[in-house]
Amino acid sequence: MSEETPEVDELGTLPLDAWHRTQGGRMVPFAGYEMPIQYEGIVAEHEWTRTSASLFDVSHMGQLSVSGDGAAHELEKLLPGAIESLKPGKMRYSLLLTEAGGIIDDLMVTNAGPHIALVVNGACKWDDIAHLREHLPDAITLNHYDDQALLALQGPKAGEVLEALVPGTGELTFMNAAFFDWDGVPLWVSRAGYTGEDGFEISVHAAQVEKLADALVADDRVKPAGLGARDSLRLEAGLPLYGHDLDQNIDPVSADLSFALTKKRRELGGYMGHGAVAARLADGGTIRRVGLKIEGRMPAREGALVFAGDTEIGRLTSGGFSPTLGYPIAMAYVAVEHAAEGTTMEIEVRKKRLPATVVPMPFVPHRYYRGK
Repeated sequence: MSEETPEVDELGTLPLDAWHRTQGGRMVPFAGYEMPIQYEGIVAEHEWTRTSASLFDVSHMGQLSVSGDGAAHELEKLLPGAIESLKPGKMRYSLLLTEAGGIIDDLMVTNAGPHIALVVNGACKWDDIAHLREHLPDAITLNHYDDQALLALQGPKAGEVLEALVPGTGELTFMNAAFFDWDGVPLWVSRAGYTGEDGFEISVHAAQVEKLADALVADDRVKPAGLGARDSLRLEAGLPLYGHDLDQNIDPVSADLSFALTKKRRELGGYMGHGAVAARLADGGTIRRVGLKIEGRMPAREGALVFAGDTEIGRLTSGGFSPTLGYPIAMAYVAVEHAAEGTTMEIEVRKKRLPATVVPMPFVPHRYYRGK
């Protein structure tokens, strides 16, 4: 989930940098790091993830913790989600908001027992840390685990692969997490990800991540995959990408992320940005994030303009050819009067108008493991 590409001389190095190069990864600047965009090809890695299991390196993301008496209560003053009611081991998707209701970042929140764990976007993490430090009381401790790597094992065979290596992980269900010991190496494993497939995110100390990566790809069901496949998978899953589909000019209602606002918190408020979000919930706003099916085979990319007749009604924020569906798909912000399912419109690509129709998201159904 990344956003901006800083200057090359600012790029960081991931703990697995040399491993990626040995595996044949083609490295590109992404979210402040050199990261693998592909190994054997984006479509091949996409399809392997849909049928087996792929290993993605997402160590660029920020791994934080908030602890101290009342930590969950204090976080609820910044996040619109219900944090205090999270049971140990349970996760929730939430948002950091400005006073005006704009989205600073989207993040995962987990009750990790001794602390509340946060996973934030890589390119936003320093701004997130500054925001949290500014607004959390001094009595609340904020830690940044910059010595931890993060791997994502994703795909329908991820569960059986990880259970064979780390017994007990197969008992986790979607949006649950727990600590495990693997051959003396502590792991924090969450059953989540950003591909729409079943899978896990595994936090491991940077000094041990190569050992773990080697053990995972030693399984014939696992291959390394890069950013290209991760992006096409998350687009098919209808998941927004911060910096593209989300930013501080977009509110949760316009982004179609109202599910992140629990009913009680919508009504009672008490979090930064509540006034603006409540007003947007009441009036419905003027724009909405929608999914589009595009006719033909020419993909439309971010920035392409959307038209209803001669009237410009919106702009694409993500787009590409869907390997699973066999046609182009996209996300766009369009005027709310054009956001209903089945509405037709046109997208301008290379001075041509491509017919498109608003369709439900996800484009490809999620296959999260919710238990037997």
